[in-house]
Amino acid sequence: MPRPDRTASMHPRPPASEPETDHLAPGSPAPSGAGALLLVALALVAFDLRAPLTSVAPLLAPLRGDLRLGDTAAGVLTSLPVLCLGVFAFAAPRLARRHSTRTLLIVALGILALGGAVRAGGSPMALFAGTVLVAAPIGIANVLIPGLIKQRFPRSVPRVSAFYSGALTFGAAAGPAVAVPLAAATGSAWRVPLLLLVVPPAVVTAVVVRVGLDRTRGRKPASEPAPAPAAGSAPAPAAGPLPGPAPAGRPAPLWRSALAWQVTLFFGAQALLSYTVFGWLPTMWQGRGPSPASAGLALSLCNAVGVLGAWLLAVSGRRFADQRAAGVTVACLTATGLTGVVAGPYVLLWPSVAVLGLGLGAGFALALGLFALRAPDTPTTAALSAMGQGIGYLIGVLGPLGAGALHDVTGTWTWPLAGLLIACASQAAVALAAGRARTVTAAAPR
Repeated sequence: MPRPDRTASMHPRPPASEPETDHLAPGSPAPSGAGALLLVALALVAFDLRAPLTSVAPLLAPLRGDLRLGDTAAGVLTSLPVLCLGVFAFAAPRLARRHSTRTLLIVALGILALGGAVRAGGSPMALFAGTVLVAAPIGIANVLIPGLIKQRFPRSVPRVSAFYSGALTFGAAAGPAVAVPLAAATGSAWRVPLLLLVVPPAVVTAVVVRVGLDRTRGRKPASEPAPAPAAGSAPAPAAGPLPGPAPAGRPAPLWRSALAWQVTLFFGAQALLSYTVFGWLPTMWQGRGPSPASAGLALSLCNAVGVLGAWLLAVSGRRFADQRAAGVTVACLTATGLTGVVAGPYVLLWPSVAVLGLGLGAGFALALGLFALRAPDTPTTAALSAMGQGIGYLIGVLGPLGAGALHDVTGTWTWPLAGLLIACASQAAVALAAGRARTVTAAAPR
């Protein structure tokens, strides 16, 4: 019995009214001009997905004073975005089956702009409602981007994933770095800076995304055979036949896949480590003796060096057949940096922050890249991204909450450090499985 055509079954021709995103054949990259514009769009999207979240922290003190928020309300405000990232990630695959990525990204950016305006409304109710409206579309867009990279840059998944994750890290660093100067320039303690960091960038990005994806509207599927996988990307599984076609573009049953859970746990460990550092690094830093002003600089350095970590992963990843060594390396770098910050010699504080930034930046790039590298097609990439980020961000919430609770009980950062080192060890162990060059299949594992 002849084998069914995988390309035709997994990527059926869309209706004539379907937007351009679904017209691109799998394995057929965007033209060079459109590809460059898409990279610009990805960089702008990355800024919009992080700066609106990280810009709140440096403005939290005047915000709390203006709205008279207590400690509990402030804790909810800082943890609510991460919770929304996890919860709304699960909605992305269902939406992606009904609408094109282009449409979803533009709508998400529109809701993000609306949320930024509501959040700056000047009342506690507007603040919390706007925070949800800001975080919800970010949670959905987070899931869509790995599938877009898989579809539009099939020959360069590791490099483009690293570029995108580096842009995310830059956006995370730019938010707090720009928020305070904006407050000083505008004379507004928090409302105007939060508004300016969300609404204008989201509108500009929506225009660039639309133009960038319109550049490939109506492009016919390529007739040449699919290109060989790039170095560092995942080839077809070596053991056993290729996975069968997914019906009507639906992804494999990932919840029964051991590999999908391994990728999810790797991302979860990365989220836990990253958000614990983002939330508590300045406090850890001040506990060692440096001034409060240098604590903010240390966090900015950590994020800035993370961009370098993502770039180094992209360059070095081309030389390896899989990602096991990279996964273990980023876990070790993160553990080394955390140990140096909390318990190392005072003279090594700044180098430790730099090492920590390298580990977190490269680790995040790898965690995002695994969604595309371990999926055989775009629908499965979207589903794996939703599973990994949905569960992963919910795991990530536990990091800053657990670290804060342990510090309150013990009065020291030694026990929180021990918990974070366990997370690093777990990430390294999971990387040995998730980093193997294979893809999830439609059949449930035994």
